[in-house]
This record gives sequence, C-alpha cells and structure tokens, in this order.
Amino acid sequence: MRDRLLAVEKVTAIDWREDALYLLDQRALPSEQTWLAFTDAAAVAEAIRSMVVRGAPAIGISAAYGLVLALRQRLAEGDEWEMALEEDFELLGNARPTAVNLFWALNRMRERLLRIKAGDDVLAVMQAEAVAIHESDREANLTMAQLGVELIRKHQGSEQAILTHGNAGALATGGFGTALGVIRAAYLEGMVERVYVDETRPWLQGSRLTAWELAGAGIPVTVNADSAAAHLMKTKGITWVVVGADRITANGDVVSKIGTYQLAVNAMHHGVRFMVVAPSSSIDLNLGTGEDVLLEERDAGELLALHAAGVEAVNPVFDVTPADLIDVIVTEKGVVERPDTAKMAQLMCRKRLH
Repeated sequence: MRDRLLAVEKVTAIDWREDALYLLDQRALPSEQTWLAFTDAAAVAEAIRSMVVRGAPAIGISAAYGLVLALRQRLAEGDEWEMALEEDFELLGNARPTAVNLFWALNRMRERLLRIKAGDDVLAVMQAEAVAIHESDREANLTMAQLGVELIRKHQGSEQAILTHGNAGALATGGFGTALGVIRAAYLEGMVERVYVDETRPWLQGSRLTAWELAGAGIPVTVNADSAAAHLMKTKGITWVVVGADRITANGDVVSKIGTYQLAVNAMHHGVRFMVVAPSSSIDLNLGTGEDVLLEERDAGELLALHAAGVEAVNPVFDVTPADLIDVIVTEKGVVERPDTAKMAQLMCRKRLH
C-alpha cells in the first residue's frame, strides 16, 4: 500500500527550498494555484492567521519553518539572538489558538534548540529539525492510511460510500492527508464507490479543497450541503464518516471543523461508523476534555456578506465531538476503538508504528 500511495502522490501545499518557505495559497483554490514565498516569521504567522495555510499538521510544519526563518534573522542581528527569538516563538504560537500541532511543533523546535552543543551550526541543526517534522508527518500519513484501510475492510467490505467533512487531505498535512489518506488508500483497494463531501461552510474547505483533491486523484466525488448529511446517510448507503482533527483531548473528545459534532450525532442515529484520523501530535493529554479547549471564532463578516444590515452572526470554526460518539481514532501509533481516558493514555505510551 505504501508504494501505491507514493506512486499517486500529486498534491503538496508546503515546500522548503532556497532558504525560503513556499506555501500554496489555499484561499485561491481551486480556481488558481498560486505559490507564495515567505522569508520571515511575521509573514508566516500572518499566512497561518489568514488561512493561506490551514489544517493542523500543515500549520505546525509551517510554524517550524517560520522559526528557522526567524532564527536566521536573529543570528544576523547579534549576540542576543536567543532572547529575541522568544518573541518569534510567541508570535507564531499566537497565530491560531485551537490546533495543538502548532504548539507541538514549536515545542519540539524549542527542545532541539536547548540541546544545541558548542560548535554546532545552530541554523543548520534547526533547519534539519523542521525538515524532520515535515517528513515525519508524511510518514505518519502513510501509516494511518494503512491502519484505516484495515478497519474499513474489517467492518464493511467493498464498494461503499464514505462521507467526509472539512479538508484533511494533502493540503492540510505534510503528506497525503489524514482522513483523505485513509480514503485514498481505501479507493486504491477497491473499497470505495463514492465519496460525499460536505461543503463545510463558511470557508468551503470541502467543496473547494477536498473535492478538488479527490477529483484530481480520479476518485468519484459528490459535493453536498452540510445540512444534507443526515439525509444522505439515510438514502445513499453511507457506511463511514471519516474526518480529521485539530486537537484530541485526554478523554478522546475531538476538536475539529465546525459541523463535525452534528455529523457524529447523525452517524450514531443512522448506524454509520465514525472514524477520526489524526497524528499523535494532535493529541493533547494536558487537557482533560474538549470543554477545556479554547475554540477559535472568526470574524462575523465571513457569514454576513449577503445579509441585511443590522444582522448579527456567530462564527465558531471548531466544535467538540464527545468521545462517546466516536467509533475509532486512528493515529500513526495505532488504533483506539471507543476511546476513553485510559485507552488514550495507553496509546500515547506506544512507539510510532513506522
């Protein structure tokens, strides 16, 4: 399966070359494929904040590269670079509050910085660490794809319909995707007849990004309004909902794109299995439940462009799906069925499978 996935790899959203970070501007997709170059941490932080790059793993990878850019600048400024670099850690960490991968990647960069030895080329060491973060996410995607396929094979057989929400594909990661990695692999194994994709309002990550990725891979895809999901579960023979996650708390609650919670409720009602696919870097054992997570809200104007004057709006971009609505969580460390606190803790003690 690994070789087959590698053979069909087409999409990437992050590229580090010529001492600069290049990001595919996801705001312009699918009509335009525009790459933007970044050479300083402030610009990378703004790219994360303004949704040039999005998806929890991709945000973390971009922040790691952003710190390398910051380090280059601080080293050129003089001997007080370590103190000055703290400002860049804070700047990048504040870019978006909900996705834990951002803080995981920055903490990993900080830990590597603390292990620098006398005589080391600091910039080369830290650049290598950022590249390692990027490559490890790609490997995690491959492992999760294989684990997820085995679950689909075990529970349902062939030629089934799958529904997904948001974008948890190559655009959101350093590799093939989390949820979409599983879906791609299942399609290669002949187990997927069609993928239904929620539009995922208000940024339309489903209809703009996920549908574009799937169509480009030759996978049969149908876009639907978010509000049609329950109807499709009832009438289209959907067997799995497969989604990604921005953070998973110690008890197995999942923070993901707004609308994921209602999908899980609908899936349970209709007997549709619910799979969350995310790297272990998305798991935050420091937070007991999803109620402890700071959920990002974006500007109301994203919802009000076509509405009458005087109308107010609430625009949460993430919600919490309780663990008891989730059939299985797939990570590169392994699989957790019917997650709870004990099972999540046990998972995090394992080594990566790849």
